[in-house]
Amino acid sequence: MNTLRQNIAAQKADLDRLRPLSPQGLRNLEHVVDLELTYTSNAIEGNTLTASETMLVIEKGITIGGKPLKDHLEAIDHHEAIAYVRDLAGHTDPLTEFDIRTLHGLILKRSQPEQAGRYADQGRFVLTDAGRHGFPSPAEVPALMGSFAAWLVNAPNTPDTAFSAHRQLVGIHPFNDGNGRTARLLMNLILIRGGYPPVAVRPVDRLAYIQALQDAESGRGADAFNRLLMERLHATLGEYLTALRQALHAR
Repeated sequence: MNTLRQNIAAQKADLDRLRPLSPQGLRNLEHVVDLELTYTSNAIEGNTLTASETMLVIEKGITIGGKPLKDHLEAIDHHEAIAYVRDLAGHTDPLTEFDIRTLHGLILKRSQPEQAGRYADQGRFVLTDAGRHGFPSPAEVPALMGSFAAWLVNAPNTPDTAFSAHRQLVGIHPFNDGNGRTARLLMNLILIRGGYPPVAVRPVDRLAYIQALQDAESGRGADAFNRLLMERLHATLGEYLTALRQALHAR
């Protein structure tokens, strides 16, 4: 893990040396990354659209035959939520509880408007290898979110903060649905603010990702979770550096 952190620090230093980043060099890459973030985050939650179908829905407004309307709406909602994340990342104001609820509201804007931005009003449970796991009751959520938001105010924009924020928000599970998507976008918002690229948890990572979250929630530690996301950050930094260097050489 120490070697991985050192490699990420070296990549981040290389990225910082390329700043200010060329808008031309980033425009296409960020567009593709935002499509990937939409596809992967929704797929983790069971959305049936493929990567290419997600692209068609967002770029062309095409309806994919045989796929649920909800899956189309989730793709549009998530992509718009990423635009909000990128805009918010450009500001220096501390992140607030309102920002998190707004982010959740955008994620469910079309697919579940009655729940968008609203805290849970029912129990939330998940089946794990260790048995049924219950999240905090709806009555506990406002106070827990207030404490979480207070922690965010002074937390530095680092990968460790981003990954911890993800785990904490999933642990509170403040919404009836959309908790994972909100947590992943909050994580990426913090990464972008810190000068890092956003990371996608791919469908191939799903089993390891869920198991790592369950380990953290059950008190077995966050090492596996942090390693998985550090590995994804390392890979994504490499992709960004390659794309930016290619753009520089093409001038």
